[in-house]
Amino acid sequence: MPVLAEPLRHVLNATGYFNGGDPAASTVNVLNGQDQRRRRTFRPDVWWRGQDGLNVYFKFAKNPSLEEVGAWQREVWNEGNVPLLWLVSPAKTDLYNGFALPQEAAKAAKNRLDAFHHDPSVLHEACANGHLGLADLNARAGRVAMETGHFWQQESRVNRESSVDHRLLQDMADLERILSNAGLSVGKAQALIGRSVFAKYLTDREIITEDLLLKKFGAYALQDVFRNADAAGCLFDWLSTEFNGDMFSPEDSVLNASHLENVANFLDGHSLKTGQKSLFPYRFDLIPVELISAIYEQFVHSSASAELGRRAPPDVHYTPLAAVSLVLDEVMEGLDGDESVLDLTCGSGVFLVEAMRRLVALKANGETPTRTMIREVLHKQIHGVDVSGDAIRIAAFSLYLASLELDPNPSLAGGLKFEPLIGRSLLIGDAHDIDSTQAGKVALTSKAGLKQFDVILGNPPWSHPRKGRAKGRQTARQGKAPPPRGASLAFVERAKEFAHEKTRLGVLVSATHFFSRSGTGRTAVQSLAESIAPLTLINLSNHSSWLFPRAKMPAMALIGRNGDQHPERMRTAQVPWSQAGATSHSLNMTGSDVNTLPLSSWRRNPDLMKASFFGKLHDHLLLERLFETQKPLEQRLAAIGSALRMGVTPKGAVKDSRFLKGLPYLEHGLQAFAMPGTLPEFNLEKVERVRDREIFRAPLVIAHRHLVNAPEGPRLMAAIAEKDTVFKNDHYGASFPSRHADAAPLLAGILSSSLASWYFLMAGAMFGLWQKVSYVYLGDVNALPAPELESATATKAGMEIICLVERLQNQGMAPQPYDWQTLDDSVLDLYGLDDGDRAVVRDGLFRAGWQWQEGRQASASPAELDHLRSYARFFASKIDPWLHAANERRLRAEIHDSTPSDPLRLVRFALERRPPPSITHVVRSSQPSYDTLTQISKRMNVPVDEDLSRFGELRLTDRNEVVIVKPAARRHWLAVNAFADARAVLEDSFKGGPG
Repeated sequence: MPVLAEPLRHVLNATGYFNGGDPAASTVNVLNGQDQRRRRTFRPDVWWRGQDGLNVYFKFAKNPSLEEVGAWQREVWNEGNVPLLWLVSPAKTDLYNGFALPQEAAKAAKNRLDAFHHDPSVLHEACANGHLGLADLNARAGRVAMETGHFWQQESRVNRESSVDHRLLQDMADLERILSNAGLSVGKAQALIGRSVFAKYLTDREIITEDLLLKKFGAYALQDVFRNADAAGCLFDWLSTEFNGDMFSPEDSVLNASHLENVANFLDGHSLKTGQKSLFPYRFDLIPVELISAIYEQFVHSSASAELGRRAPPDVHYTPLAAVSLVLDEVMEGLDGDESVLDLTCGSGVFLVEAMRRLVALKANGETPTRTMIREVLHKQIHGVDVSGDAIRIAAFSLYLASLELDPNPSLAGGLKFEPLIGRSLLIGDAHDIDSTQAGKVALTSKAGLKQFDVILGNPPWSHPRKGRAKGRQTARQGKAPPPRGASLAFVERAKEFAHEKTRLGVLVSATHFFSRSGTGRTAVQSLAESIAPLTLINLSNHSSWLFPRAKMPAMALIGRNGDQHPERMRTAQVPWSQAGATSHSLNMTGSDVNTLPLSSWRRNPDLMKASFFGKLHDHLLLERLFETQKPLEQRLAAIGSALRMGVTPKGAVKDSRFLKGLPYLEHGLQAFAMPGTLPEFNLEKVERVRDREIFRAPLVIAHRHLVNAPEGPRLMAAIAEKDTVFKNDHYGASFPSRHADAAPLLAGILSSSLASWYFLMAGAMFGLWQKVSYVYLGDVNALPAPELESATATKAGMEIICLVERLQNQGMAPQPYDWQTLDDSVLDLYGLDDGDRAVVRDGLFRAGWQWQEGRQASASPAELDHLRSYARFFASKIDPWLHAANERRLRAEIHDSTPSDPLRLVRFALERRPPPSITHVVRSSQPSYDTLTQISKRMNVPVDEDLSRFGELRLTDRNEVVIVKPAARRHWLAVNAFADARAVLEDSFKGGPG
C-alpha cells in the first residue's frame, strides 16, 4: 500500500474509513498508483464509494493555493457523483461541497462547508474556542454516517440542485431555446449542440490540441473557431472524416454565423440568461457520458412540444444512472465479459453504455484494456433497438464517447475511427417487429431463428402510444395479452423471445402491474413470474419524485433469468424513502428491506404481493389469517342486502339524473363521523351514468375515497347520513336496510380504524405506492376482510364501536386522541387480535403516514429510547416462550443510550440463567454506538465493518447473546422489525447457527 501522509491516516482512522491504519472495508480505496478517471490536476489519495455509487474523495495537501483548490473543485464537480471533498492538512480538515457550482479561484472557499481541527498542539484550545474537532467530523461525515445516510439528515447544503447534471441540463435547454429563437429548427439546434459537445470533449481530452486547432482552423480555442463560420464548417467536415461514425449528418452541415456565435459564447462562459462572462465550469472529459441521456430526454421533450404545438410530450424518460446501476449490479454479477447484450428499447443508450463499461472491465480483469478489446465489445457484444432515430443517434454518440473514455491512448492516428453502429448493431424500428426489417434480419436472426442474447436490459415504454395501441398490447408470437394498463410487460415477453435458458433479464417496468386488481393483469404477472427464475422485484416507487418525475406510473425493477424453472419463491425488495435518496438522488437499501414471497402463497392470494414490499413477515401472517377467518366486506354487505357504491360523476354528463333533484348533495366537507352541517340540493339534470335511487337511501355510510393524514395517523373518513343523500364520485356509500341500521355505525368505525389503514397499505392497489395518490379504489374497500356485520353488532366490541361512533356523530366535535385509541382497540377486539397483531397494525398506521412528506421525515428521524424499549419488548416476546418453558432463563436487553447525532442504534440481548420475566436496561455511555460495536465484535471475534458496509445493519449472535445494530432511523426499530429479527435468531438456532 502506498505511504500516506500521517495526518491523513490519522483523520481516516478517527472517522472510521481506516481501521488500524488500513481501509476498514472494501468501500474504502487507496489510489495505489492508478486513478479511476483521467484528471489534469486532481488525484485523490483515498476515496470511499458507497453502495449507492456516490464517492467521497480524500486528499492530503500541506498548503494548497486557492488556484489549486478551485481547480480540484471543478474536476470533482464535473464527475457528478462526489458530494464531498476532504482536503486534509497537518492542522485541519476542510470539508468541501462537491455538488456546489465551482467558483473562480479567489472565491474557492465559498464551497467549504466547515473546517475540523486535529493538530494535537492546538486542538484543545481550538475546541475550547468553539471550533470543530475530529469527533465532530466523524459524527458529521464519518464512514458510518455516510453508509447509513445519516449525513444527509444533518447537512442540507449538499444537494443535487447545484450539481453538474442539473446545471448542464438547464444550460443546454437555454442554449437550445436561444438557437431556436434565432431561427434554427429544433432538430438542427440539437444537432449543432451535439456536435459542439463532441468537439469540446475532444479538446478537453487533448485529442485535439491547441496547436492542431491553430494549424488547421486558425484559433487556439474552440470557441474562437466557432466564431468563424468557415472555420467551424471545416472543423465539422474534418471531424466527419476523422471520426467516421454515425454522428454527422450531411443535412446538418449548413452553419450560420449568428448560431455559431451563441455556441461560442456558451463555451466562453457567458451566462445564457444575462450575457455576463464568468467561469465556464464544464469539463466534458470528466462529465459522465450518461448525462448525454439526460440531454436526449430534454431534447425529445422539446422536439415533441414543438411538433405538437406545445402539447404534452410523449412517454420518454431519461433513466438515471442510479437505477441503471441497481439493475446491472444484480444482472451482471458473476459474468466473464464475453456475454452479448440486447436492449430492445435502448433510447439514448444509458443501459448499453454502462453494460459496455462493465464488460470491458470484466474482460480486462484488472489490467488496462486495449483498444482492440474495447472495440470488440462495442461492435460485437452490444446491441440496441429503438423506434426513434434521434434516440439511436444519441445512443451511438454515447457509446463512441464511452469507448474513447475507456481507450488508454486515444489519438488522431486511428483513435477516432469507428465502424458505423446504426443499421448494424443499433437498429431503428419497433421492438415487436424489428426482425422483419432488412437490418433486423441481419443483426437479430440466423438460420435457426431469432438470435439469443446472454443479457437483456432496458427501460421500455410504460404506456401505450395513442397510435398502434392494439399492436403494443399484444405479443403475437405467443398470443398473450399483457395487462391493459401499460405496455412494459409486453416488452418483457418480447425480450424473452431473444433469450436462451440462462439469459439474464434486467428491465424497468411499471409497478402498477404487480398490484393491480385486474384479473388479466394478475394472470399476466403470475405467468411472467413463473417463467423467470430466480425472480427479483425491486419497488422504486418511493423515489418517483426524482427518478422518473414525468412518469404517470411508479417504477419496478424486474431481474431474473429466463426459463420455466418453476421456482418456489421470489425475492421482493422495497427501496425506502430516505433523505439521502431525496437529496443525492441515490438508491439505498439494507438487508431487512429484502423479503421473500412463496409463489404458492401468492397464487392462493394475490393480495399478498404488495405486502411483501410494504410489510414484513408478520404483516403477511396477519393478512393470511384474516383472509382465512373473515370474508370480504362486499360479501358481508351483500348478506344484509347492501352494497358499497361510488357516487355520481358530474363530468361527461350524458344520463338523465333529474329523479335525484332536490336531495341533499355531498360534494366535499365530510369529516370523521360527521356530515357537513348543511348541504346544497342536487340540481344536475345529467351525470356521467345514471344511479339507482336506492343507492342514496338512508341510513347511509359514506366514506371519502382519500385517506386523510390526520394527526393520529392516516384514516379513511366515514360518517352516517340520516337522510337520503346524493354523494359525489370521490365518495363511496352503502345504504343499509332499516332492520340492519345498527350495522351502519359499526361499518363507519371499521373503515375509519387503524386496521383498515394498515390493510389498504398492505393490499390496496395504489395507496402507498404512488405519492401522488392517497385514495383507495372501490375494489380495495370491498376486499377488506370483515366480520359478519349482523352478529358483530351484538358483541361487546361491536357495541363499543357503535356507541363511540354515535356519540361522536351526535356531539359534532372532532375525535380526540383518546377516541381514536378507543376505536382502534375496539375494532382490534372485534377481530380478535392478540398483542403482537395489534403492534403490527399500529405500526401499519405509522407506515401508512409515509405517503406524506411529514410521515417520511418521521420514518427517517432518529429512534428514541422509547422506540428502542418497545423494540426490545417485542423482540423478547417472541423469544420468551422458548425460554420460559423450563422457568430457568430470561433475556436481559441492554439498550445503548445514543445521542441524537449517533448514526447507529445498538441493542444487546444477553441470555441469563434466571427465572422470567425478561428485563430491559438502558446502558449509559459517552462513546458512540460504533465504538461499542467495535468492542463487542473484538470480544466475539467477529469482523463487522465489511458486513455493515454491505448490508447496512448487523445481527451478531453468540451462544449467550445477540447484538442488533441498525441505522438510527426510526423505521428500522418498529415492532414488525423486532418480530422479524427474533424469528431470524430462532431460525439460526434451529439451523445450528451461532448460539
